[in-house]
Amino acid sequence: MSTVTLHRVLAAPPERVYRAFLDAEAIPKWMPPHGFTCKVFELNATAGGRYRMHFTHLGNGQSHAFGGVYVELVPNERIVHTDVFEDSNMPGEMRVTVTLKAVSCGTELHIVQEGIPDLIPVEGCYIGWQQSLQLLALLVEAEIPG
Repeated sequence: MSTVTLHRVLAAPPERVYRAFLDAEAIPKWMPPHGFTCKVFELNATAGGRYRMHFTHLGNGQSHAFGGVYVELVPNERIVHTDVFEDSNMPGEMRVTVTLKAVSCGTELHIVQEGIPDLIPVEGCYIGWQQSLQLLALLVEAEIPG
């Protein structure tokens, strides 16, 4: 089992970044890495609430479903949730901690993902997160008048 740690500063307020992590319509716009689509089946953004979704590889059609429980939600500051793959080849429970902090130019974002199954190479996990965070920045940093 491995851990990845990511850090970004986004030119957007914490409220918008927080919402992007918990909105069932926003998640498919940014969370799947390049080459994947996403469908959210369930999302109850409350402490103890569950979520379930799957990513599908556009090129070969293979998909993997996963879900978990929101362990802790502190509005605009912290999200802690579990991740469990429905594929028996990737056993175990991951834990993701997202920390948001308002800074002068937007939001400082820290993500720690623990318990990554050995079948997933750490460097592949980093690439996937980097791609997702590029898309997150495009979504939350957009300033649309009106």
